[in-house]
Amino acid sequence: MYTPFENLPGESKIWIYQSNRKFSDAEFAEIESDLRIFIDSWAAHGKSLEASFQLKYNRFIILAVDQDIQNATGCSIDASVQFIQNLEKKYEVDLLDKMNVTFKLGEHVAHKTLIDFKKMAKDKAVTEHTIVFNNLVNTIEEWNENWEVPAGDSWHSRFF
Repeated sequence: MYTPFENLPGESKIWIYQSNRKFSDAEFAEIESDLRIFIDSWAAHGKSLEASFQLKYNRFIILAVDQDIQNATGCSIDASVQFIQNLEKKYEVDLLDKMNVTFKLGEHVAHKTLIDFKKMAKDKAVTEHTIVFNNLVNTIEEWNENWEVPAGDSWHSRFF
């Protein structure tokens, strides 16, 4: 059951998927529509999940579930991954590769392989002050506080 993202409690579980390319506004509008349909039918053991999503920077899909109402279980998580895999095929993007880094260069959101990001850090093209997206956060509260952070304050700090 869809619930507005801002109405979910801070301890709600989240999953972040980043695209290896920027989606067009038209693609993001289609994805938003598809997500509404998916969220409205998303269930665990036959019980509807109180869930939501956020779309950010034409690159990120964030799914959220209020686990105080109903836990997302293996089958429901599998259904969400299948939904994401279907988006990957439809839009010819990579949303599941965790070995990539997305970060800000001014107002631009850049996406690089981990190897390229390490090289950029070595070459000082990015610094510990560069804003990175820490996709390891697990809850809405962590997302609000620790998703967009200086690289020096995240797991990326090991490259500096």
